[in-house]
Amino acid sequence: MSQGWKITVIVLAAAGVLSTPLFWLLDSPDAGQLAGASIQAAVGIAALVWALFQHSENRTDDTAIRTGQALASGGGTAVTGIKRPQGQGNGSAKAERTGTATATGDGSSAVSGIDYS
Repeated sequence: MSQGWKITVIVLAAAGVLSTPLFWLLDSPDAGQLAGASIQAAVGIAALVWALFQHSENRTDDTAIRTGQALASGGGTAVTGIKRPQGQGNGSAKAERTGTATATGDGSSAVSGIDYS
């Protein structure tokens, strides 16, 4: 959940907890109004707690388009796109029309696109 949505849910939940039940309870409520106020307050509190425990999205969307050429030699690595070691990141990764990646020599590697290794 983004920070903006989290703040929105918290503000709306707080307003729901305080607004209508407060008005109902100030006017000598009957059993139905008391039950309604209790339910509305409980739903507002549940929404508030839910929003507070949501993790902020540290989402990264990576895009590589029309990259240049890359050459690796002597055990090096060439990537003409996106490198995400061990698949790090929870956003999308997109590589289009990447350049030529060339590896020469022992232990060299080349990736034209997305490297998750």
